[in-house]
Amino acid sequence: MSKRFFTIILKAQNRHLFVLDIIILSIIPMLSLILRLETVHAVVALGNSLLIYTLVSLILKLSVFQLCKFYNRYWVYASVDEVAILFIATMASWLSCVIVFFGILKPFGLVTAGFPLSIPFIDGLLTILMVGGVRVMIRLVYVFNERIGTKVKNKNVLIAGAGIAGSMIVKELRTNPQLGMKPIAFVDDDPVKQNVNIHGVKVVGMLEHIPDIVKEYGIDEIIIAMPTASGKTIKSVVQMCQTLKVTSKTIPGVFEILSGSAVAQLREVQINDLLRRGIIEINEINLWKLIQGMRVMVTGAGGSIGSELCRQIINFHPKELIMLGHGENSIFQIANEIKTQHGVVGQAITFKTVIADIRDRDRMIHVMEESQPQIIFHAAAHKHVGLMEKNCLDAVTNNVLGTQTLVELAARYGVEKFVMISSDKAVNPTSVMGVTKRIAELVVRNAAVNHHKAFVVVRFGNVLGSRGSIVPILENQIRSGGPVTITHPDVSRFFMTIPEAVQLVLQAGALGKCGETFVLDMGQPIKIVDLARDLIRLSGLREGTDIDIVFTGLQKGEKMHEELFYATENQTRSSHEKIFVCSNGDNLHSAAQDYRNGRNPISEESSSLIRDINLLINVARAGKTDLVYQYLNKIVPQYCSDEFFRVNLDDLKVQKRIHSSAEVAA
Repeated sequence: MSKRFFTIILKAQNRHLFVLDIIILSIIPMLSLILRLETVHAVVALGNSLLIYTLVSLILKLSVFQLCKFYNRYWVYASVDEVAILFIATMASWLSCVIVFFGILKPFGLVTAGFPLSIPFIDGLLTILMVGGVRVMIRLVYVFNERIGTKVKNKNVLIAGAGIAGSMIVKELRTNPQLGMKPIAFVDDDPVKQNVNIHGVKVVGMLEHIPDIVKEYGIDEIIIAMPTASGKTIKSVVQMCQTLKVTSKTIPGVFEILSGSAVAQLREVQINDLLRRGIIEINEINLWKLIQGMRVMVTGAGGSIGSELCRQIINFHPKELIMLGHGENSIFQIANEIKTQHGVVGQAITFKTVIADIRDRDRMIHVMEESQPQIIFHAAAHKHVGLMEKNCLDAVTNNVLGTQTLVELAARYGVEKFVMISSDKAVNPTSVMGVTKRIAELVVRNAAVNHHKAFVVVRFGNVLGSRGSIVPILENQIRSGGPVTITHPDVSRFFMTIPEAVQLVLQAGALGKCGETFVLDMGQPIKIVDLARDLIRLSGLREGTDIDIVFTGLQKGEKMHEELFYATENQTRSSHEKIFVCSNGDNLHSAAQDYRNGRNPISEESSSLIRDINLLINVARAGKTDLVYQYLNKIVPQYCSDEFFRVNLDDLKVQKRIHSSAEVAA
């Protein structure tokens, strides 16, 4: 019987509610009169006045309900919005009845003198109770029916975080009991929230009390609902869960929450969650000014950083997005992704895909003439340290020659902004990859000074999840059963998430004026062995029992610890708290400073640098590996390589051979 009743209630549609409201609103004035005079005989005595008031109030109330779109709601899923509409509609209808009663019906004698003045007020109260009660009953019947109807065995869930995200989780778990997750309690470190109830779920303690709460309430799973919490906090909660042998899930960080419900985005805790450093505030006004309506080119657009640049640039509505890369598959994928996701918005933007090698000058001239970009984000580069140690000639031609070609053409074709993506490996480099990126930095800064252009460099460390980075390698080793191989127990690196790095790259691009080197605040370096241990734990495994960690020794070109600044560089914070501007007091920097102060820069060092870089490129093209190492060290004296020390620089014959070969190649 109850099941049939529930079915009838839940099938009620707005047209049924409209008819029911007419009946209820027609009866309410009579009930008001009976309640006021405490006799049924009053209905007969005041029949004419009651009929007039009933008709007027019925028309007024239904008119107000229609204006409030009262009958366009699905009351089964009623929420705060529907409650607000219910309150507004019933209050507005009551006020209209009061105004008409005292402004028209009473003064013009349409109701008799004996008709009680309190009737509109009693009528309004009954309207709120009865009309609202019907809607609330529909919602309650739906919730009750869902809870008794589901056969799923519930898991007791503790929610870490009693903020907006946590309240959303509770609401959705209660709305969808078929998920089999019963919210038992909250924990939150905010003292103000202690012992309060949120959607009927109590905040029973702080994060540090989780072990006691898990035992007391029989918790089966913990949901971490703290999208803005630091990685340290997330890591602490995850470690407690692992100790207590309780499963944990989390909602994404702020970079990932773009759409969808909180429950739909619940996932296993990932390494990114443990490394969060809080929200990055960006100045969107500056980015709109930089990008909107502009022709923007991204080189290396199919790579990890390049593709994310494309995703974020498109949000600021450029006139044209030129995605340039050497690999056709990666360019096809990012272009297809952006066109699919942006739909109608993307129709106002021209997408251009270009397959080209930045070392091919003739091809790049054609691209520049055809596309006429106003902004270039240069993310194309060889970045794998080990591979570049074995392929130093290609590292030089791609990272140095490619950048030189692109910068020269950018200056020739009037590019307004040029932003090159560099690496922390360019600081006191020990690898071919690092030293070629350092020379590329010098190329960009030199061009900025000589051409008085807003060409800048942005330097940062490792990005989590980028192709060939340490995290995917460790994850693959864990999936394969181990061992996990790490070069040294003390080796450390700086880490950032890809979206975080790209946001700051765009911000630095907006700040750039002429030749600056911007360095992103990477936080504290993280030991790779700690990263590996976290990944092993997140995989539900144990170090030494399920997975072994093996130390293999530093590889050629690798450093124990990366650096973000040279010792001679002076770093100051820019207008953005997460971005440093570094200067090193050399002639190039002084020249850039002279230009900003309105004086003509001295170009003696610039000419020498250009000459040495051209000689480096020429000997690389000629396949003279030993000469390449010598020129790398000459241009970047801080570069330390085994190959360099194998050559006797004091040997006059070698010196002679260096210059003669370079001249021939030139």
